[in-house]
Amino acid sequence: MKTVGVICEYNPFHLGHRKQLQWIRERFDGDCAVVCLMSGNFVQRGAPAILDKSLRAQAALMSGADLVLELPVTYALSSAEGFAAGGVAILAPFCDYLCFGSETADAEALMAAAGALLSGAFPPLLREELGRGLSFPAARQAALERMGANGDILSRPNDILAVEYCKAILSQGTSMKPLPIRRDGSYHAENADSENPSATAVRKLMLGREPWQEFVPEAEIFAKMPLHSIQFGEKAILARLRTMTDAEFEALPYGSEGLWRKLMHNCRSCASLEEIIAATKSKRYTRTRLDRMVMCAFLGITAKRMSQKPPYTRVLALNDTGRTVLKDARKTGSFLNAGEVPEDPWWDLENRCGRLYGLFRTDGMGLPDLEEKRRVYYNRENI
Repeated sequence: MKTVGVICEYNPFHLGHRKQLQWIRERFDGDCAVVCLMSGNFVQRGAPAILDKSLRAQAALMSGADLVLELPVTYALSSAEGFAAGGVAILAPFCDYLCFGSETADAEALMAAAGALLSGAFPPLLREELGRGLSFPAARQAALERMGANGDILSRPNDILAVEYCKAILSQGTSMKPLPIRRDGSYHAENADSENPSATAVRKLMLGREPWQEFVPEAEIFAKMPLHSIQFGEKAILARLRTMTDAEFEALPYGSEGLWRKLMHNCRSCASLEEIIAATKSKRYTRTRLDRMVMCAFLGITAKRMSQKPPYTRVLALNDTGRTVLKDARKTGSFLNAGEVPEDPWWDLENRCGRLYGLFRTDGMGLPDLEEKRRVYYNRENI
C-alpha cells in the first residue's frame, strides 16, 4: 500500500478538495493511504482560517483522507518556499508521493523549473532583476527565463506552489515523488464554479450569508459553526501593533532591508489595518508578505522562532488506516494528539494561537481555552 501526502489549508474544504482525494484513490485503485497535512487556525495569506481546524479536518476525513495532521503555525505562515519545505520535511519520511494541484500538472516540467531555481546561476540573475525594481515574483520569473527555462510556469498560483514542493523534494534529497493533479478553474475566482469552486469564492459566500452548501461536501458539519474573519479581529491586531516596541518590530520575520522600520512607522501613524498595509506595500514587497508579517506580530512569532524546527506535529483526525500510518510515522518523527499538553516551549505558542483565534469570530468572542479541550476526531470505518 502506498502512502500519499497532501499539504493543504482546506479554507474551507470544498468540492475541488474532495475531487483530489477521490482522484488519488482512483490513481492507486484504492490501495493507498491519504495523509493530509493541513494548516491550523491561521493560514498562509496571513489571516485566520474561516472555520476551526478540527471541523476542517473532520470534513477531510469524511471525504477520503485517512489521517489529518496539523501543519505547524510557523510553516503555515511562511512564504510559499517555507510552507512547502516545512510540509515536505514532515511528510517525506513516511509518504511515497506528494499530491498537489497544478495548472500545468506536468511533473517533469515542474521538477525542471525547480532544478533551475536551485542552481548556482539563479541567485545573481534574481538580484539583477530585483535591482531593476521588479517585484520578487516578477523578478524570479524573469531570471528563470534568462536561464532558458520556462518562466511562464511561475505566472500561475498553483504552479508556483507546485514548483516549491518540487524544490523541497530535490533540496531535501527525499525519495518522495511528485504527483500533480490538474487544477481546473481560477484559484482566486470570486464567483463559485459548480464543479471547481475556489476557496476564495466559498469564503465570500459564507461571510456574505449567501447559500454555500452546494460547494462544500459534508456541509452539515459546518452548518451552525462560527465563522472567522480578520476584519472582526482588527481592533485586537491594532492594539498589539500600537504597543509594540522598536525591538519587537525589528525581531519580526520578513522585515529585512528595513521593511520592519517602514511597517513600524505606519503602525504608529495610520488609523486602520488596511491603511497600514497600503502605506507599506510596494512593488518589492507583496501584500501577502505584509499580511503574514502583521499576523506574526499579533501572534508573537519572531524571525528566530520562524527559523526553528517545530518539535512535533499535531494529529487532528484519523481512521483505522490512518492509525496504522501514524504508527509507522512515529518511527521517524514526533506526533502528538490534539489536546495533549507537552512540557515544551512550543506549546506556549500553540496555546497562544488557540486563545487568540476566538477574537476573529463573526458572531462574538470565542472562548480562550479551546486548545486544552481539543480532541482527535476518530472514525473507525475506513472511507
